[in-house]
Amino acid sequence: MLGFGLSIEPQLWALIFVMVRIGAAFTAAPIFGAAPVPLPVRITLSGAIGVLILGTHKIAPPPQIFAVATFLMVAAEALVGLAIGFVLQIAFAAPLVAGELIGNSMGIGFASAIDPQNGRSSPALGQFLMVLLTLLFLSVNGHLILVDTLARSYDALPPGRAWIAPEQLRDIAMFGGYIFAAGFLLALPVGFLLLCLNLIVGMLSRAAPALNLFAVGLPVSLAVGVIALAVSFPAMGDYMIVIVREGLAASAKLVLG
Repeated sequence: MLGFGLSIEPQLWALIFVMVRIGAAFTAAPIFGAAPVPLPVRITLSGAIGVLILGTHKIAPPPQIFAVATFLMVAAEALVGLAIGFVLQIAFAAPLVAGELIGNSMGIGFASAIDPQNGRSSPALGQFLMVLLTLLFLSVNGHLILVDTLARSYDALPPGRAWIAPEQLRDIAMFGGYIFAAGFLLALPVGFLLLCLNLIVGMLSRAAPALNLFAVGLPVSLAVGVIALAVSFPAMGDYMIVIVREGLAASAKLVLG
């Protein structure tokens, strides 16, 4: 009996309890938490990984369902999972910042596309960089590393003692600044070249006031930006892998120390 005359199989109750942390992580994490991913798929993945975790860890679920202690344990499990996924989501926001910086410099900041991650409109260039980051994330087995981090989190933060400490919350807030630093460094090669181009166009406008800046500057900025993107893609790809590894390392450090 688990309270209020209710009964449930102990194994099923343990599986549901384990699925809380995993499901919360998949809800907040990139790719798994994308809008096109159906809810039944997330539940199925959470259940499959939960079965594996129950086979390798001794999980003791709360003895009663309708109890204050049970609600607190479930909230703690959800908080740990959301924190792990949210840290990765922070790292995945860096390409959007870089796309905004490059797009405004190229004159295509108004171009937008639907973001498949959240179903909202976002800069087209940032969305393109986000797709590249997603492919690199999958190529380095980031999804498997995320599952491994979730599995190891039950050793470092066992159920019932899984509260996020204030120091860990501070680390999440400090890692939020990584969005802007990584986005700026990702946009630096193209952005610096476009800045030099804008300086040249500004000097030309001072030397020839009759020159139409919109007729000359915008096509030149667009052409130079496209060429600079094509040339700098290898370097940007290397730094995107660094962003992926930093996000995975930050999520692992959050729960494993």
